[in-house]
Amino acid sequence: MTQTALPTKGRPTSGLGAPSGPRKRTFTVTRGLIVLAFMAPAVIFVAIFTYYPMISGSQMAFRKWNLADLTDTSWVGFDNFTAIFTDPTFFTVLGNTAIWVFASIIPQLLIGFALALWLRRRFRFRGVYQALIFFPWAISGFLIGIVFRWMFNGEFGVINDLLVKIGIVDTPVPWLAKPGTAMFAVVVANVWYGVTFFAIMILAALQSVPDELYEAAALDGASKPRVLFQITIPQIATTLALTVLLRVIWIFNFPDIIYAMTGGGPANQTHIVTTWMIETTQRGDYGHASATGLIVVAVLLVFSAFYLLALRERKEVRS
Repeated sequence: MTQTALPTKGRPTSGLGAPSGPRKRTFTVTRGLIVLAFMAPAVIFVAIFTYYPMISGSQMAFRKWNLADLTDTSWVGFDNFTAIFTDPTFFTVLGNTAIWVFASIIPQLLIGFALALWLRRRFRFRGVYQALIFFPWAISGFLIGIVFRWMFNGEFGVINDLLVKIGIVDTPVPWLAKPGTAMFAVVVANVWYGVTFFAIMILAALQSVPDELYEAAALDGASKPRVLFQITIPQIATTLALTVLLRVIWIFNFPDIIYAMTGGGPANQTHIVTTWMIETTQRGDYGHASATGLIVVAVLLVFSAFYLLALRERKEVRS
């Protein structure tokens, strides 16, 4: 008894009776206009609220643009940049920026890496510990700066209270009033804030390392330092590089904590490039502030180029 093959309902069949693949829709002018119509609101919104302010603000860097005298906004070329590079305060700010970035990134990497290794292990209430460790990343940087400003207060801050009770210091330390201790205080606040990001990224990378590698190392009797430097770090090296580069970009362009804790003081000793730019804007000198902003953009483009190169290398390795 023979059976008659029924055609697939709603699907075209080829000459052999098998369903054919989906047909590609031909591109027409009407279809293109529909796509453009749907994209137009987003494009217009981004152009008005992103690119127009960017271009308008950039041209201020080449003009004499001061709120104290808006009758003269003449074109001055690179005079604003010359004034910045000949200002001694600018090099102090650059040094502070370098300290701010590197003194923050190294402890964040080391502590975040240690936390990620610890959280990779299976233990009771691990999810609760993960939530507590990842919580700071959800808080505003400016709010964290306000909290740490009170903690490092020279008269009634909790830091001085603990140090006096433990016996490390005899009298309260004016943390935010002295140049050396002020930079230390803002770096501590930034380290506390950024450790979470490293822990999240590194933990995600560690979970992708095959367990077979650790089992083979255990059978060979490899020590923990050897496993760390010959298995763990090489397996997540690209992720570590990408995370460090991304965090450098963010810290360089992250004035929130400093602005909330010290406002750049005392005597410009905690000013970084972005907080200095904010202060220049508050003085009404938009020409110098815009020029400073373009310098920041140029530096960030360099770091972004390295980030994109590392990202492309990671994709090539995976492929």
